[in-house]
Amino acid sequence: MGRLGLTEILVIVGIVILLFGGKKIPELMKGLGSGIKEFKNAAKDDQPATSKKQEEEEIK
Repeated sequence: MGRLGLTEILVIVGIVILLFGGKKIPELMKGLGSGIKEFKNAAKDDQPATSKKQEEEEIK
């Protein structure tokens, strides 16, 4: 039940094209890609900060 077939994907793509138009879709995908990229960078930057804090606490 959780899997999408080719027909369902084509229907979804068709609806998106009808709603946003062909010219808006690249802009939407660019915004989505940059948002994901920023999220990954923030998650990557946060991880070393927590390990540095743990190291500092262990030294004290």
